[in-house]
Formats: sequence, structure tokens, C-alpha cells
Amino acid sequence: MRLLMATPTGWRREGNLPAELTSFVGRTRLLANLKRHLSESRLVTVTGIGGVGKSRTVLRLAHQVRAQYPDGVWFADLARLQDAGMVKHAISSALGIADQSQRAESESLSEWVGERDMLLIIDTCEHLVQGCAELIHELLEAAPHLKVLATSRQSLNLPYEHVVPVPPLLVPGDDPEESLFTNESVQLFAARAGASVPAFALEDDSIGAVAELCRRLDGIPLAIELAAVRLRALSVEQILGLLADRFSLLAGASRTALPRHQTLRAAIGWSHELCEPAERLLWARLSVFAGDFELDAARFVCADGRLPSEEITDLVAGLVEKSILLIRSNHAGVRYKLIDTLAEYGEEWLDKLGQAEQIRQRHLDYYLSLAQRSEDAWSGPRQIYWFVRMRQEHDNVRVALEHALNAPGRTTQALTLLSSLWFMWVCCGFAREGRLYLERALQANPDVSKERCKALWVLSYVKSAQGDSAGALKAAEMCSNEAVQVGDSRAVILASKMQGTAALLQGDLQKASALLGVAIEFNTSNKELNPGLLPAIVELSIVLTAQGEFYEAESLLQDCLQVCRERGELWVSSYAQWCMSFTRLAAGRADDALQSAREGLRIKRHFHDTLGTLVALETTARIFTALDEPTKAARLLGALQQNWKSAGLPQLGSPLLSDDHNACVRDCVRRIGELAYKKAYEEGARLDLDEASDVALGELDPDASVED
Repeated sequence: MRLLMATPTGWRREGNLPAELTSFVGRTRLLANLKRHLSESRLVTVTGIGGVGKSRTVLRLAHQVRAQYPDGVWFADLARLQDAGMVKHAISSALGIADQSQRAESESLSEWVGERDMLLIIDTCEHLVQGCAELIHELLEAAPHLKVLATSRQSLNLPYEHVVPVPPLLVPGDDPEESLFTNESVQLFAARAGASVPAFALEDDSIGAVAELCRRLDGIPLAIELAAVRLRALSVEQILGLLADRFSLLAGASRTALPRHQTLRAAIGWSHELCEPAERLLWARLSVFAGDFELDAARFVCADGRLPSEEITDLVAGLVEKSILLIRSNHAGVRYKLIDTLAEYGEEWLDKLGQAEQIRQRHLDYYLSLAQRSEDAWSGPRQIYWFVRMRQEHDNVRVALEHALNAPGRTTQALTLLSSLWFMWVCCGFAREGRLYLERALQANPDVSKERCKALWVLSYVKSAQGDSAGALKAAEMCSNEAVQVGDSRAVILASKMQGTAALLQGDLQKASALLGVAIEFNTSNKELNPGLLPAIVELSIVLTAQGEFYEAESLLQDCLQVCRERGELWVSSYAQWCMSFTRLAAGRADDALQSAREGLRIKRHFHDTLGTLVALETTARIFTALDEPTKAARLLGALQQNWKSAGLPQLGSPLLSDDHNACVRDCVRRIGELAYKKAYEEGARLDLDEASDVALGELDPDASVED
């Protein structure tokens, strides 16, 4: 049975558009205007001050027009990205692109977008304008059917850019003919007030005060929403009076700020002052998180003598009640998020309090501990939980890494954090990012150490996942040499395993057999299954199969699968099943091979394992040929060719896999002829990776999957 929750991000043709968490009020003319400009221009940038509703308006527009884009609407949020050099990677991650090769990021992005008819939304560009502008220009030149919708507090300064400012909502009095009850600012206040106080309703005796409040707030949506939350404790008239006092206090405080910037800041500051002192302090400390976070993280990072851990839960609930924090619930649990504009305000207070360095270090400590816990648990029954969890924590891991790499005396912690997350880089679809960070951290830590040795074998593993066998071999050899110097026997063994992996990719079977055999021998009594023992067994079985020793290979794999079942290990078991299909096909048992290949593909649906899926589909195509289904094999070959383009080096650059692929192509052409092969191949090229897996699993009729 297919598990829908397991389908990885990036395989869904419809895109990754976030759900709308609140009702949308007003903006009818603006939305119509944006639709028109989007139909006429390939780049539309939505500008405006913080809190004016740029992101929310764009999200509403995207949901309205999503049916117009056959290849989906894709959303990339750059709000908390700190490193301009990571813009391309952040967008690639949002698109679900699993290219782990050494190609330039923009090259793989451009190739992935290619001929796709899609809309890309890049949210919050103002702090990374130059990098965003350069990338958008590259993508629009490379992809004729791509359209880009960006939000920014300033334009991107591209010649073909169409800039659409988002004004504040209309306030009472802007249209003399309009009823106060139908004004969009008033309607927004009423909607949010009704969510806070279900009994609230606009009445004749309150409409005047609500209208005046909306006028005072200049129609800024965030300011109106923050005010509406106060109805839990105050009347509209009391809110208006307090806000008037707040404005009088601020009058003339900033002669350089635009009036509406002052209004928003006043509204946020007023909400800040109405928080309890402990809530204000927590607000400031929570600003160190990127994206969303769990309650346990808030307790660890923010608690101290002034904010006891046992009080954090109630304080978080208070900030949710006051609409400072958003709450998100799904099958993976409850997470919290600071609205970007409020996070900026919190960061300013954290700096003023002189606690920024202390809290950022606590943030780093938490994610270092989380990484080490996830590494220890990775090979057990909660593997899928840790896969989902660490992908959720991706933004916070980045922030922690940046702090470790930039803070004096913390670079060793960067090595430890990166190395503990080897499974995130190799198994969760982030090999390219892992390599960038590992190389940066190793450069910052040139002295020989055990931490450096671990980072080197992890780097070798990552490079193998990219198909960079030469780079993998170099890193593994460096690890081995340095491990001897510091007496790190475990690193020596893992370096041998990584050298064996690189040799296998290079087609040097004799060397691979010797090195992998050493790794297995020294790891057999070790309780650690990954990344030394089980992957080495799987890789050695490939060598044995290539050498014609089918019985020995299958026996090894059966032992491996038994250990995986006992420990609840799924990721390696998916590879063991693929290798079992590889071995059984070579032994002439095509039916059994198909069964193993399909089992491996089913397991892979729990993970974002694009490369592993492609490799399994390569073998499945050969199996279909052996089962006298060359047309189905040709379709898979077409899908493989297309999907390898966006995943990295075809067949991982392995001569063994490449030879099998080419033999499969020749066999298909020989059986059905060039014309029939070309037709089936082109039909397959229209399939995304998930659809290709469906074909391999027998869950999708290939003829029904292609358009007439």
C-alpha cells in the first residue's frame, strides 16, 4: 500500500505551496492587478513595508492561479537565510531538487526548471537582493516557461521586472461612498477579533471606534491583527485609548522613519509592552530560531534563572494567544514560529539586552546535542522519525552552523555538528550542502584532531554520494593518514570503508573487495551498523555479483536484511533489496529480482533518496527487459535519462552501472526497433520520478500516464 506521507518533497508535480492558515480579507483590486501583471510579465516583484501583507497576498494569489501552471507553483522562503552564498541552494532545497553532483548550483537549477511550465515564488528577498537578482536572471534566461513572483521591501532592479507595491488596506474614509461595515481594514479587524473572541461582532455602537482604530493603524494588516488580539482583555475603546497614548509618546521619536514604518513599530512596540516581562524576554530569545521550532528547543535555549524551564510552556502559550507566535500542528507534532517582522523586533531587543551571543551559543548547543542524539538513533526503529525531524530542523541547523563557523573558538563545534549529521547529508538529500559546509569547516580547522578525522571520512562519504570517486578517495586517504597520527582506530576503519566505496565507483573490484572486507571484519563486533558495517556488506555484495559469485552475494545480503529487520533499519535495507535484485537478475532469476527491486522502491518512499531511487530504477529497467517487457523498460530509460539531469552524475559515474545501462538500451532497441523504442522513451521522459516509480511498481499504467 502506498504511503502518501512518505512521498518526498520535490516529487509532487503540483508544487509545494503552503496552506493558507488564516482567512484572507480584501485586496480584490490588488489581486486582480497582480494576476494581470503576472500574465504579461515573467518577473513580478511585490514590494512594501514589513507587515503590510506582501507574503500573505502572494500566497492568496498563488492559490488562485495554481491551476494555470501544469508543473506546479513552488515556494521558497528566504526570510531567515543569513549567507548570501546559500541562496541558490536554499531555492534548490525548496524545489526538492536532489542534485548532489559537483555541478554549479545554478546549472542544476536551470536544468531542473528547463522546459517546465511553473511559477516560482521567492519570498523575502530584501536582505539578499543581489544574489536573488542574479539567480532569477539566470533562471529566466534558461527556462522559457518559468515565471517568478518575488516579495521584497525593495525592487530587484532587473530591467524586465514589473514592480507592484502592496499598499496598506483601505481605511474608513478613503472611499466616501463606502460603508464602514464593508471597509477592508474593518473587515480584517472583525475577522481576527472573531477568531480571538468568538462573541465579537461589529455593531452600530462599536463601529465608530473600530473605524478610528483602523485609521490610526494606517490599514497595516499586521498592526490590525496585533490590535485585534487585545480584545481578549480590553474593549475596542480601551484599545484605541491605549494606542493613542502610545502614539503620543512616540511622536517625533524618529524623524527619518516613514510614517507607516512608525505606525507598525508603534503597534509592535505596544504589543511588546502589553506582554508580561517574562513574555517579552522569551520573545527576544526566541528570535534566534530560524523557521519553526519545537517546545523542547525553546525550553533548552531560552530557559535560565530568569526564565525557569517549567514556565516556558505557559509563556509560549501566552505568546500564541497574543499572536506573537504562530502554531503549526501536523502528523509530526506541534511547532511554533515567530512572524518575520516580530522576529526582527525580538532580535533588536536581544542585542539591547546583551544576551545575543549567550542565546545563540545555547541554540548551537541544542542542535549539536540533537544532531548527536539523531546520529545515535539513526539505525534504529525510529529512523523515519529522525529523517522527518532533521529535515524540519534544516533551517535551524544552518543557523547553528553559521554561528559555529563565525564565532571565535567555536569552529571545532562546527566539525562535530557537521560530522554527527553524516546521515542528513547522505541519506536526506543534502549532499551538496554537506560538502560545502564540511570543506569550509575543515579549512577553518587545519590542525590534526579526532574531530577533523571524522569530518574527513564523512566528506569522503558525501563525495561518493555525488559520484565524485576521486575526491572521495582523496578525503578517505587523508583521513586514514591523520587518524594514524592521533591514534583514532575507528576513523582508520571507516576510512578503509570509504576507500572501498570509492574503488567500487571507479570499477576497481579487486581493491574494493579488499578494503570493504577489512571494514566488515573490523566492524563485525561493533554495535554500530552505520555507516561502516551494513553499507560495506551491501557494497561487497555488488563486487561479488560482478565477479559471478551469486550465492555468496545473496547470503551476505540475507544476513544484512536480517540485521536490518531486527534493528528496524530501513534506509540500508532499501539498498540491500536493490542489490538483491541486482544479484538475482545476474543469476537469471528475473521474477525474484523484480520482487526485490519493488520492495526496495517501496521502502525508499519513506526517504528523499532520489539517487537511490534512480539506481534502483536502472536495475528495474533491465529486469523488465529480461521479463520480455522491453517497451516498459524503454519508458523507464526515458524517465531515467530525464531525471538524472536534475539529480547529478548519471549512474553516479560508475562504469559498472553505466555498462548495464548501455546494454539495456541496446537490448530494448534490438527487441522493438528504433522507432518503437524512441516513442516509448519519449513517453517515459514525461514522467517525474514518483510516476516512474509507480510504473516500476506496477501501480501506474504507462499508457494512461502519458498525454494524448
